[in-house]
Amino acid sequence: MNWYMLIPIVVGIICAIFGYLIGRLSRGNNEDDTFSYKKIISKLESDLAACKANKSYLNNSVLSEASFVPVFDAAAAKAVFGKKIVQDDLTIVEGIGPKIAELFIENNVKTWKDLADTSIDKCKEILDSGGDRFKIHTPRTWPKQAKFAHEGKWEVLFKWQGELDGGK
Repeated sequence: MNWYMLIPIVVGIICAIFGYLIGRLSRGNNEDDTFSYKKIISKLESDLAACKANKSYLNNSVLSEASFVPVFDAAAAKAVFGKKIVQDDLTIVEGIGPKIAELFIENNVKTWKDLADTSIDKCKEILDSGGDRFKIHTPRTWPKQAKFAHEGKWEVLFKWQGELDGGK
């Protein structure tokens, strides 16, 4: 074998060894990286568990959407209707007068929310329980009107009531 062939092979081997050592030293210990990643994963898993617990709490708390109660804004209602509106006054619903309101209150429908959650059939039953003088009324739109009032959608309620004929 010629010496001139041996020199590139020895230089190549020495370069390979130096390259390996430099790479190993500059990268650090692989076990440290593994430990670091395990620590990050552990932190993320604990954060996920905390989020899941918080989500469960929110679903069961008073802040859930189903139990959300809008704040009554008398000034906004007055601005639309041009008169003072009292919270949960059932007579704001087109077709409900003071006597019908009394009848509903006697049957435990006391608020706009209660009326919004009452079926049309139940409204008819309540009217029927008041006698013949109440049977002529048609409560077809009353729950929806009450829902608009409960949610404070005064402009929508006012516009719709302008199109209704006695709540029908």
